[in-house]
Amino acid sequence: MGVILKREVKNYVKSPLLWIGIAAVAFMVFQNVRPYLQIHYLAEGEEIVNEYPETFRDGDVFDGYVPIEGEQRRKAWEERIQKTLLSAFLLDPAGAQAVIDEMKEMDVPAACNYLEEYGFYGAYGIYADTAYRKGTRREINSYIAQKLESRTFSYYFSRKFADFAGLFLGFFATLFLSVLFMQDTRKDTWELLHTKPVGAGEYLVGKAGSGFAVCALLLMVLSLIFWALCAIFTKSSGFAVRLTDFLLAGCLYILPNMLMIVSVYSLISLLFKSPLPAVPLLLLYMVYSNMGSRNAEGVYGYYGRPFAIMVRFPGTFFDTAPPPLVLLNQGFLLLASAGILFISARIWKRRRFY
Repeated sequence: MGVILKREVKNYVKSPLLWIGIAAVAFMVFQNVRPYLQIHYLAEGEEIVNEYPETFRDGDVFDGYVPIEGEQRRKAWEERIQKTLLSAFLLDPAGAQAVIDEMKEMDVPAACNYLEEYGFYGAYGIYADTAYRKGTRREINSYIAQKLESRTFSYYFSRKFADFAGLFLGFFATLFLSVLFMQDTRKDTWELLHTKPVGAGEYLVGKAGSGFAVCALLLMVLSLIFWALCAIFTKSSGFAVRLTDFLLAGCLYILPNMLMIVSVYSLISLLFKSPLPAVPLLLLYMVYSNMGSRNAEGVYGYYGRPFAIMVRFPGTFFDTAPPPLVLLNQGFLLLASAGILFISARIWKRRRFY
């Protein structure tokens, strides 16, 4: 097992495609997380200028937005509803105000249902659009300080890193690991391997372990790169940056997905005596894992899917959160991977020559 694992890892490390892949993935991840590296306390007289609307559902702090809470958000929502009633439904000011007054004692879901009875759809979407508003320098600095009271800056940044690193690393691993069983499934090599005194478990753990080790190596390199970038870019702001935040995010949200990809390759390669059928299957699996859905209120977004091999964090920087039950799903992936490798070992053993 150890000999197989070391040999395969060495072959991967010697391949220029591995390091080209690391560079490509690092570049794509950087392009997506670069705005978060620009977050800082605004100096006296400094302001963030943009042409975005006053309220915005995806407004982030680096664009000068802060969240709206409680009555302020309700008021902003009602103002948007009233403007829509005047412009789209052609109500007079008195009629529009009457609708708003009727909604005063209702919570947001009840008010949305009330509006739908009169043909006003999309009220909840308007409510989502009022989640953030442009803030003043004092409000932005206060918001940043509040979020960093109990958490490090790297705690939030590592989640965004895990979001995009998991996405691009998953697609890269799907394509790059296709050669993991390529040589072994050739007819002459396949028959020769099955005459050797190597156990099924030893062979599978060595092969799958080497693929997983390469994925872990890739993730480690990426984690070190972005930990260093995060520390450099935020040094002047004095934000706390810890390497352990990146390592923990990678272990929780990325490595179980990589293990599942390796396990699927093992099963398909031994089942069809070729790893190539696994490529389109895994690409479809990645697409399935990245698909959004609608919640109970009908709002479209990313809420995670059962046995997904991708964990996304689509929220704003300081308010991002993992999808519901994500840790349970990652645990299921580990169990499923173990089951797939067990089945793969049985297939290998049944096709052994004596």
